[in-house]
Amino acid sequence: MNWEDDVTLDLLAGLKRVYNFKAPTTNVDHIVSVNRFDSAVGLQMSSEHSVTSVRSDCPSSVTKFAQILKILSVIYRLVQSNSYATKRDIYYNNTQLFGSQRTVDSIIDDISCMLKVPRRSLHVVSVHINFSLTDGLHNHSGNTYIVSSAKFIMIIEKDATFQRLLDDDFCAKLSPCIIITGKGVPDVNSRLMVRKLWDTLRIPIFALVDADPHGIEIMCIYKYGSVAMSFEAHSLTVPSVMWLGLLPSDLQRLRVPEDSLIPLTKGDESKLHSLLKRPYLASQPDWCKEMELMQQSKVKAEIQSLSSIAPDFLTNIFLPNKLRYGGWV
Repeated sequence: MNWEDDVTLDLLAGLKRVYNFKAPTTNVDHIVSVNRFDSAVGLQMSSEHSVTSVRSDCPSSVTKFAQILKILSVIYRLVQSNSYATKRDIYYNNTQLFGSQRTVDSIIDDISCMLKVPRRSLHVVSVHINFSLTDGLHNHSGNTYIVSSAKFIMIIEKDATFQRLLDDDFCAKLSPCIIITGKGVPDVNSRLMVRKLWDTLRIPIFALVDADPHGIEIMCIYKYGSVAMSFEAHSLTVPSVMWLGLLPSDLQRLRVPEDSLIPLTKGDESKLHSLLKRPYLASQPDWCKEMELMQQSKVKAEIQSLSSIAPDFLTNIFLPNKLRYGGWV
């Protein structure tokens, strides 16, 4: 705790003692459930939400109050100075107070929800993202805009696959295109970038993910959004995303060697069952068929499994044929 925190605590204690000042309380909004799905937008936050009162003079909530106050003060300074910080920066600002990165992440989401503003308006970002843009970003009169002759955008689940496509000069060989990766579960910046590209270019967007429940869920986050960020769905989701691969049916059609396939775990089966029950999949019968095929076969596979057919199979055969002949769902 630094001297500013000491002064704040002393001031609160003095006001309470001398003027019978009531201890400050903050009300924090939380997302409880998402009970509305809009096919044009994605998951929408319900009008109902929970509100938690966090008191500064209650032993059970004083730490939480201090954490919220600290993050609000950081956000205030960032907005006032027109500067930005990562969630990691905020955590390291006072690791003893926050205890874990998850605490910081949760409070920042709650503050966004409470103030009804997107997280970028708080001047808080996650991490940098990787993307390859055919033509580039242009700046005119202080405004940055995107100009590209790309024919499509491809979202890549894993950074390793992204780097492989770059090494093989995939974009130049096949067609002008944009490839982007959020390195697994995408952060807000990755989703904002995909949405910005879609709003600007209006070209097809494909997803290349592992043929497993985790990869499917990542693709759904880009397309339909997430519960945690449902209050910002209108600026983060891209309902036009199409599943290019790796499809469970691809594994059978291409006769991927059995030693490259991985048995589904109980956790995988549970995740798959949960995905099939989600409201947005009612409008995606082809996706459901693919997931039901995975359930029946009880196996999953990573994109890298295609190298067991041939080292360059992914970039020279699989993707070119899929994109030329319409092998997506």
